[in-house]
Amino acid sequence: QVQLVESGGDLVQAGGSLRLSCAASGRTFSRYSVGWFRQAPGKEQEFVSAITWNGDSTYYADSVKGRSTISRDNPKNTVYLQMNSLKPEDTAVYYCAADEFAHPVRLRFGSAYDYWGQGTQVTVSS
Repeated sequence: QVQLVESGGDLVQAGGSLRLSCAASGRTFSRYSVGWFRQAPGKEQEFVSAITWNGDSTYYADSVKGRSTISRDNPKNTVYLQMNSLKPEDTAVYYCAADEFAHPVRLRFGSAYDYWGQGTQVTVSS
């Protein structure tokens, strides 16, 4: 069982930066792949980024590629999403999700994950 808590969301101006954190409970978090998803009002959930359990592979949506970096600190049971050059269209609730057995090819899909956090709000003003 893994419990996830996101933090770091805020109101920022366009062009600014934020670092989102996903803190996990559980001794075996280092075995879990982690993804970030977002959902804006009236829109479907959207994949943002993912990282495999050992950090060897990372994945990004085209919409954030080049502006975002996902990383993990397994001793701290935390995964980070650094987002730069933020745009108003990045406004959404951001969720992290984790799964121990998801194949890397499926990490872009929400259905691949068993555990989800409660979300953190990111608002980017123009």
